[in-house]
Amino acid sequence: MSQPVKRILGLLMLATWTLNVSASELELTTEESPPFNMVLDGKVVGIATDKVVEMMRRAKMPYKITLFPWARAYQMALGTSQTCVFSTTRTAEREAKFKWIGPLAFNSWILYGMANRDIHLNTLEDARPYTIGTYNADVRDTYLRGKGFHVDTVASDALNPPKLRLNRIDLWATGPYEAAAQIIANGWSKQIVPLLTFNRVDLYLACNPAMPDEVVDQLNATLNSMSSDGTSAKIDRHYEHWPQQQ
Repeated sequence: MSQPVKRILGLLMLATWTLNVSASELELTTEESPPFNMVLDGKVVGIATDKVVEMMRRAKMPYKITLFPWARAYQMALGTSQTCVFSTTRTAEREAKFKWIGPLAFNSWILYGMANRDIHLNTLEDARPYTIGTYNADVRDTYLRGKGFHVDTVASDALNPPKLRLNRIDLWATGPYEAAAQIIANGWSKQIVPLLTFNRVDLYLACNPAMPDEVVDQLNATLNSMSSDGTSAKIDRHYEHWPQQQ
C-alpha cells in the first residue's frame, strides 16, 4: 500500500473516531496528586492537568476529567476504551498496556525518614533492612516490591507521614511535591527529612490500547507544539513555587 493511500486511510479512521467520541466524551481519569493534578476552587488544575486541557482544546476533542483513587483511575484506563489516565509513570512493565502521550511532566522518587533516627542511605540497597511506606497501586510500591524490599502499603499516601512519626514504618517513598504539601501543612519540616533520591521519571497521559494510533499521534504532535511555542514552559513556571504559593 502506498504512503498516500495509507495517509488517506489514517485520516478517515481519525475522522470516524472523532465522530464517535463526539457523542461520548473521552474519559480522562486522574487522582489528587498536587501539583500535577489537584482541585482548587472546585476545578481540576495542575502542571499535567493544565497541559492536558490545553492539548485537548487545540485538538478539538471532547473530553471530561474525573478524579478517582489512583487504583480505580488506572484500572478504568486499562479496561475501558476511550479512556486515558494521568499522570502515569511510563515503565517497562506498563509499556505494552497503554498508548502513551507525553511526557507531560517529571517527578523524582525520594525516601524520607525521621531526622532523629540514625538512618543513612547512600544507595537504594542501603534501605533493604527497613520497612518502607508506600500506597496502593502507586508505581513506587510496584517498583520496590519487584526488587524485594519490605513495603507497608496504605490506601492513601497521606497516611504514611503519621506512620513514619510513630515509627510504624522506617522510610516513606514518595515524591518531593507530595511530601512538601504534607510536611509544610503540618509543620514537620524539622522532623521528616529527605534521605535519598533514588529515581527520576517522566509522567504521561496513558490511553487504553483501543485508542487509534492516529489520535495518539495527533495529541503527541499537539503537545510537541505546546513545547515549541513556550506554552508548556509557561505552565511549569506557574507552579514552580508550589506549595508555598498556595
